[in-house]
Amino acid sequence: MEVLRLISVKLKIIWHMKTLHEKYPPSKPCSCKICLSFCKRPGWWTIEEARKAIEAGFAGRIMLEISPEMNFGVLSPSFKGNENNYALQIFSEVGCTFLQNGLCELFGTGFQPIECRYCHHKRKGMGKICHSDIEKQWNSKEGKRLIVEWGNLTGFWEKQGITMKLHDNDGS
Repeated sequence: MEVLRLISVKLKIIWHMKTLHEKYPPSKPCSCKICLSFCKRPGWWTIEEARKAIEAGFAGRIMLEISPEMNFGVLSPSFKGNENNYALQIFSEVGCTFLQNGLCELFGTGFQPIECRYCHHKRKGMGKICHSDIEKQWNSKEGKRLIVEWGNLTGFWEKQGITMKLHDNDGS
C-alpha cells in the first residue's frame, strides 16, 4: 500500500512539473454541436500565446476578463462587439470574435488559445482543470505586466481614464 501511495505522489509531482502545453495537448478538430458551443465563451490563451497574438496584430480583438475576486485578469479573444474592452456579460451570448460562419479564424494559425485547442466533447469535465491551470498562470507578475502592456498599446487604459506605467525594477 505504501508503494502505491509513493507512486501516486511521484505522478502528482511529475504532473505539476509539466508545462501547460504538455498537460493539455490539442484535441482532434471537431465542429459538432457540443464543441461549437464552447465557442460561445472564448477560450483562454497562456500568457505567451496572448503575447504572440498581440504581436501578430490581434490586440484590437482581445478583451480583459477580471477574476471574481478582482485581483487579476486574463486577456482572451473578445466576444463579438466587445473588442478592446472588459468582458461584458451583455455580449456573452454572441460568441467569440474569431468564430465566423461556424469556423474559428485562428484554427491552424498558431494563434488559437490553448483552451480552445484542448477542449473537446470527448474530454468531458477536463476543460475546468485546464481553465484553472491557465488562471493560475495569469495570476502572476508576468500576466499583470502583459495586461498593462496591452492596455497601453490599444488605448484601453486611456479609454478608462487610467494611466498605467510599467516598473522594470520589480517586473510589475
